[in-house]
Amino acid sequence: MIRNYLKIAWRNILKNKLYSFINIFGLAIGLTCFLLITLYVVDELSYDRQFKDAERIYRINSDIKFGGAEQRMAVSSDPFGAILKKDYAEVEQYVRLYANNSRRFIKKGNEFLVENNCLHADSTLLDVFPLNIIEGDSRRILTEPNTLVISQTAAKKYFGNASALGKTLTIGINNPIEYKITAVYEDMPSNIHFQTDMFFPFKNINDYKFDNFLNHNFYTYIKLRKGVDYKEFEKKFDVVIDKYILPQAKVFMDINSMEDFKKGGNYLKYSLTPLLDIHLKSDRIYELSPNGDIQYVYIFSVVALFLLLIACINFMNLSTARSANRAKEVGIRKVMGTQRNSLIIQFMSESVLTSYLAFMIALTIAILLIPYFNDIAGKQFTIQSLFQVQYLPFLILLPMAVGVLAGYYPSFFLSSFRPIEVLKSKLNANYRRSNFRNTLVTFQFVTSLVLVISTFIIYRQLNYIQNKNLGFSKDQILVVTGTSSLRDNNHVFKEEVKKMAGVKNATFAGFLPVANSSRTDNTFSKEALFNTQNSFNMQAWEIDEDYIPTLDMKVLQGRNFSKVFSTDSSAVIINEKAAKMIGYDNPIGKKLYINNGNINDVKALTIIGVVKNFHYESMRESVGPLCFRYGKSAWVTAFKINTDEPQTLVKQIEAKWKTFAPEIPFNYHFMNESFDEMYRAEQRIGTIAMVFSLLTVFIACLGLFGLITYIAEQRTKEIGVRKVLGASVWSIVQLLSKDFLKLVCLAFLIASPLAYYAMNIWLKSFAFRTEISIWIFLGAGVVTILIAIFTVSLQSMKAALMNPIKSLKSE
Repeated sequence: MIRNYLKIAWRNILKNKLYSFINIFGLAIGLTCFLLITLYVVDELSYDRQFKDAERIYRINSDIKFGGAEQRMAVSSDPFGAILKKDYAEVEQYVRLYANNSRRFIKKGNEFLVENNCLHADSTLLDVFPLNIIEGDSRRILTEPNTLVISQTAAKKYFGNASALGKTLTIGINNPIEYKITAVYEDMPSNIHFQTDMFFPFKNINDYKFDNFLNHNFYTYIKLRKGVDYKEFEKKFDVVIDKYILPQAKVFMDINSMEDFKKGGNYLKYSLTPLLDIHLKSDRIYELSPNGDIQYVYIFSVVALFLLLIACINFMNLSTARSANRAKEVGIRKVMGTQRNSLIIQFMSESVLTSYLAFMIALTIAILLIPYFNDIAGKQFTIQSLFQVQYLPFLILLPMAVGVLAGYYPSFFLSSFRPIEVLKSKLNANYRRSNFRNTLVTFQFVTSLVLVISTFIIYRQLNYIQNKNLGFSKDQILVVTGTSSLRDNNHVFKEEVKKMAGVKNATFAGFLPVANSSRTDNTFSKEALFNTQNSFNMQAWEIDEDYIPTLDMKVLQGRNFSKVFSTDSSAVIINEKAAKMIGYDNPIGKKLYINNGNINDVKALTIIGVVKNFHYESMRESVGPLCFRYGKSAWVTAFKINTDEPQTLVKQIEAKWKTFAPEIPFNYHFMNESFDEMYRAEQRIGTIAMVFSLLTVFIACLGLFGLITYIAEQRTKEIGVRKVLGASVWSIVQLLSKDFLKLVCLAFLIASPLAYYAMNIWLKSFAFRTEISIWIFLGAGVVTILIAIFTVSLQSMKAALMNPIKSLKSE
């Protein structure tokens, strides 16, 4: 019986090639998108889940508002974890990660290689994050200074196929240290919120004053015991603040209690983020790596479902629209005694067969598109990613589910025909109009228009970001990293390059207003005696006298640093935000005070300039208070260039580098690349939204094409009669097209407020954002309507131009 159903279904597919192609091709596109987006969503949701007891691991966050400056940080102070474990039985274990010294020069043969993602970790690392140790004793890792734990990739990189255990690596150029490798771990999967190939022990962190609750530089993770409610445990942090942090605060500030601190409009809060929420639900500053966004996961999931649903709607529409063609078949079979259930199974078999054919095509397309999808989504999927064992039931059942979904309504609709009405040809009066079919067409175009409008707004925001006055110049800025490795020659290198044709200026720039650059904040005061009323936190960057002119920043009041003034070592330049927060009408010549952790060790700094506000974080963040101090942070050197052949200039600079340090690799990038990296997620969203919006419009128009083609066929004789009676081609095109165009216009009216609501929420995540203009909606509507008109008119025109003699000759 099943074989017979499938045979009839196959014959019906071959008999109606155009409609079968539209159904199969539309479903294939929907299924392809669904498969790729499912890969993305599953990967995003899988972050950090491979760790044992991941649901009991939490990161400690810091929320600080002091003197008007607010910070939501992913880091906490170094003793916080140890104190929690000592004082509270709920804490099973803790581990700290330290990333401030993440770049290391490592000697290999006669040259040095750069490792950019090195981390320091406690010896308790494996108790919280149980990495798979391939070589070495997992119980003794990171317990001794000058030891190292490396990944499998790093081991192969430096030692080939030989065992790395017990061998040494020379790390550092100025003060090289021999590190002994005590363990090798299996490479971390890509779906972990931090990535590194090397762990260093905490005993090798130099020049840091430990046991300081007031410095927040450590990523601290705690593992709570089973059954502990982390929200209840968070309430104990207030006790920790009063017991440990307040006494240290009194050392450098006149403060009696945390209540005094809060009365000044300040706050200090600590909270826990579940490990499984870090990647998708944490948007704090100083994250270990760029995180995803749960909103985008929701959006992509909905888009995937809608794309698949739109393809299924095409199947429903065409199946019900072609009901007249199948009506006599149904009538005859019912007269011959066929039960309705058998007819439902028959039509459902056709739907499922169509779905499986579409799914085979979709799998092929998905496999071919994986490399391109990786580029768009920033992932590393392979063909094997699609065929993992746990996904096989999903791959087998998905086309079955799609077939049932697409064929459910047509099967019951077609099988419901009454034999007498069908055989007397009384059914044909109803084929033209179907409220259900019109609703489905409207839904298709509502979805398409929401995506098209959203894409326009996303690209408008990205264009706004790219063209907004940032307060500095990011274009034609060449950034050479690792220049501190040149030691005493770094200044000579800077000056030599500065003399080259095409180089306008140069500066040491360890701090840059782009992602992955150094950041540091300090506590300042308007008075020598620090208290909660006159103190505040702000960023403090060390720059040289060339920094401001190289980045084209604007000094609004006062002057820049200068070698001429020896007093500039005790001077400071502040931004507009800091000047406004301090409250001086003319801050030039006024004093700011900074201490070294002791209320009696205070240094006075003279304000010599005010620089125009510039965006040193993402535009999701407001511009905060910042000051420059005179110094040299030489890890990075930035060059302002002006040339039409930047790569030629880069080669000249690299040649100069080799004269100073032939054994050290030359690394560079352009500043606008780093700026773009800050908005890589938004750019990916824009690209994906554009692709999906085009696909939804295409699939919807594919359905329209099928419907108008079928209706034109059904009304062939009517069109012939109208033409014989003098109807024009244009009037016939209007006759066939107007109902569909009404549906598209209705979809526009429904989609516009939905898109406005959704994108208004999205734009609120940016402190600086574009306006949502009415022209965006009108433009998206006009484009979509024109595409629909073209699709409908294409077949309408063909039907209208048909010779009426051919359509009426049988009469």
